[in-house]
Amino acid sequence: MAEPRSPGRDPAAPPPLRPADVGLSDEEAREIYRLMVLTRALDERMWTLNRQGKAPFVTPARGHEAVQVASARALRVGVDWVVTYYRDWGVALALGVPPYACLLSLLGKHDDPFSGGRQLPGHFSDPARRLLSPSSAVATQIPHAVGLALAARLRGEPSVAIVYFGEGATSEGDFHEAANFAGIHRLPVVFLCENNRYAISVPMALQMPTASVAERAAAYGFPGVRVDGNDPLAVYAATRQAVERARAGEGPTLLEAETYRLLPHSSDDDDRTYRDRAEVAAWEERDPLRSYCARLRALGLWSDADEAALWETVRARIAADAAAAEQAADPPPSDLLTHLYADT
Repeated sequence: MAEPRSPGRDPAAPPPLRPADVGLSDEEAREIYRLMVLTRALDERMWTLNRQGKAPFVTPARGHEAVQVASARALRVGVDWVVTYYRDWGVALALGVPPYACLLSLLGKHDDPFSGGRQLPGHFSDPARRLLSPSSAVATQIPHAVGLALAARLRGEPSVAIVYFGEGATSEGDFHEAANFAGIHRLPVVFLCENNRYAISVPMALQMPTASVAERAAAYGFPGVRVDGNDPLAVYAATRQAVERARAGEGPTLLEAETYRLLPHSSDDDDRTYRDRAEVAAWEERDPLRSYCARLRALGLWSDADEAALWETVRARIAADAAAAEQAADPPPSDLLTHLYADT
């Protein structure tokens, strides 16, 4: 069994990508960074609210910002179907979901646009953006995305379905059945695995007998692509290629974006019981915000003034949204049984 790659950069690797290399303008490359910072600031505030006892449960995205934001920017919002899992705050923000909506959901408020305060945090639902609500059960969203891709095919729509999941989900039967069906029928779907190396506390070597998730795609007859999930330009390029391939009728792609969650699996998890602190520290050196900011600076696309202004603006926005969400009304007791039983 091959061990996971070391977080250090391969000295023989090609030079870092530039925005133009992947079809992005300089402004689009900056916007990806702005959204990554917005995701991080939201994540920080949600974690704080949990530690203050105001939010009972949080699934942090810290460390996943590059793969989530960059992949979402490769989609056609309102055309393509997006099926997330419970950690995909950056996907939602990149599609245009406002942070305030995320905070209403986190706090279980009556005006939560996803479920009216009825779902766990991270269960996004936005029909206008074709953002489908997932289930908390691992991998069940994967067949749903394949069903959406089949429906698009039958209706003659130009849409592609993309589904997000962790590497632990590929050990579930739902993944196999979905990938098998999609491969047989060459459906327009992109399977995007955010491989952070741990299915909660179970390391990848104890989850699967393969060295990567991407190589599993060969069994289903479509490409598997491995990409650095901490490099937003590489993620954008790989996702765009997979989406274009699906839209052209060439079938599915399995993308494996290698990344790392910098916080525990959830606010109820103690990752000190299964992750060495030296390992976490090594991956913190590869923090996608830090590395991408450094690249933008090296390309002359970002400055100290830009950085300071962005963080000030974003943190002020998140603080204001959080304060407003805390003051928002809770669901009334009379709403307790709404949507649970049929009216007769």
